[in-house]
Amino acid sequence: MARLGDLERSVMDVLWSSDGWLTAREVAARLDHERDLAYTTVLTVLERLERKGFVRRQRAARAHRYAAVDSREAVVAEAMMEALGNADDRGSALVRFVGSVSAEEAEILRRALEPPAAPQPGGAAEPASAGFADLTEAGGAGTSVAGAGPTPDDPGGAAATTAGTDRTVQIPTDRG
Repeated sequence: MARLGDLERSVMDVLWSSDGWLTAREVAARLDHERDLAYTTVLTVLERLERKGFVRRQRAARAHRYAAVDSREAVVAEAMMEALGNADDRGSALVRFVGSVSAEEAEILRRALEPPAAPQPGGAAEPASAGFADLTEAGGAGTSVAGAGPTPDDPGGAAATTAGTDRTVQIPTDRG
């Protein structure tokens, strides 16, 4: 996955915080940047982000509208998986990462790795996966995880899968 420069990240922040498609002019108007940016500069950044696979474009009358392909969380997760794939010793890298997270983040990881709870007899309990998205992980080096991004079937864009399933874990979703 390509990395984002500062201006690209600022443009993606605008798209991620949007509820829908935006024109380049709308993105430029919403940008909180140190300097005023020309519309053409924002348009160039959006085109570059489209080539990198971060943004999709749709024709709307005379202008184009843009939206993020994946959620911010999916992009961060993919970057984390890419970084982990660069480690000579994935286990050691994971242990160091887990040792650096807060207690709250450690609890989220702990819950994500727990097997789903069995249904309770005599009652319809909330599924163990409530508030979580299934994440299917394939073993071995080079595993990548990519979120699907917002779709009509998954408006939160939190579901993520990979080919070659070895196990399924659940990750917290941001569906408020």
